[in-house]
Amino acid sequence: MHLLQQVAAASAFASIVAAAPHPIISKRSSHVTGAAKFTVPQGPPKLQGKKIAGPIALARVYGKYASIGANAPAAVNAAASKAAGTNDGTVVASPEQYDQAYLESVTVGGQTLNLDFDTGSSDLWVFSSELPANEQTGHNIYNPAKSQTSAVDTGETWTISYGDGSSASGNVYTDVVNVGGTSVTGQAVELAKTISSQFAQDQSDGLLGLGFSSINTVTPNQQQTFFANAESSLESPLFTANLKKGAPGSYNFGYIDSSEYTGDIAYTAVDNSQGFWGFTSSGYTVGSGSAVTESIPAIADTGTSLLLLPDDVVSAYYAQVSGSSNSQTDGGYIFDCTAALPDLTLQIEGYSAVVPGSYMNYAPASASGSCFGGLQSNAGIGQSIFGDVFLKAQFVVFDDASGGPRLGFAAKTL
Repeated sequence: MHLLQQVAAASAFASIVAAAPHPIISKRSSHVTGAAKFTVPQGPPKLQGKKIAGPIALARVYGKYASIGANAPAAVNAAASKAAGTNDGTVVASPEQYDQAYLESVTVGGQTLNLDFDTGSSDLWVFSSELPANEQTGHNIYNPAKSQTSAVDTGETWTISYGDGSSASGNVYTDVVNVGGTSVTGQAVELAKTISSQFAQDQSDGLLGLGFSSINTVTPNQQQTFFANAESSLESPLFTANLKKGAPGSYNFGYIDSSEYTGDIAYTAVDNSQGFWGFTSSGYTVGSGSAVTESIPAIADTGTSLLLLPDDVVSAYYAQVSGSSNSQTDGGYIFDCTAALPDLTLQIEGYSAVVPGSYMNYAPASASGSCFGGLQSNAGIGQSIFGDVFLKAQFVVFDDASGGPRLGFAAKTL
């Protein structure tokens, strides 16, 4: 899950630097060693007690997609700012409680870091020895001086800014990055040299982006992602995400494990013109109601915790939740924590992707006894975001096939 994304606990709203219209991506010489297929299990991080809030999780989605014109409603920004400043709607989460604290172990220059895998971005950036000592506390850090294979990438820099004024930036090295036993030599690694206090409090040690390289934020030369560098050596140019509710999931690279899903995989074409795993859903059903046909352009994003859909879909869903309301205080839909929540089914190429109602209870809201919905409006973004509320209910294939990228969805045992 992300951004340090998957941690919706992160306290800011990300805004990724827009890619140039016709980016030149640095294709440095890289060498891949290891298995043609491998698995990366998720695991809980070393830090506990991370505070999270629904309004912050929602606001940071808008910041993340600012590069494609996302503009958060005033109520969302106000609710997030209040939650960040006063801890309203904020709770202390155990690693499993809100599915926010599962990270993947990655080795950079022989040093192990716990990173978020994020299909909604394309940077590999890490906490580093270049940060002030107090901002390194509680994190595994990457120190290029301790690596025998590191090399500074002279002149290359990166900056990511956030809607609340916080930011992270630094320089770029190349080194050997090992994921699941497969190593890429010469992989661009973005070192955090300056970082906001919000990031310093985050649970992960950085992020490994799995979007398309065209939205990498390094300047003046964009860099290729780990997956882009590794995929030619994989048995198949794909990875799968098997995220889970209340338990660590896993990512498989280079192969599809048939034991992880049931039935057939339904594939749909990907529009990666904006650098994301974009696709289109063809409709929805709330509970046992009638199916509604509607074209829903969307992005599959493991680095976003929530499911964001068009207003009409969200309104139709919460119309079936007794006592629910669109709260100005919380910046989104809330409901009594004991309310019965219907399933939501989304259609993708004939596949009925069911999100159980129990997955729609994201976290406690500001008012006692109220909960913040895992389903919220995509107003101001222009596309729907199929984040972890949706993805952890499915088996998902991210396939960079030679005939064009595609996404595969299948049911699985929940």
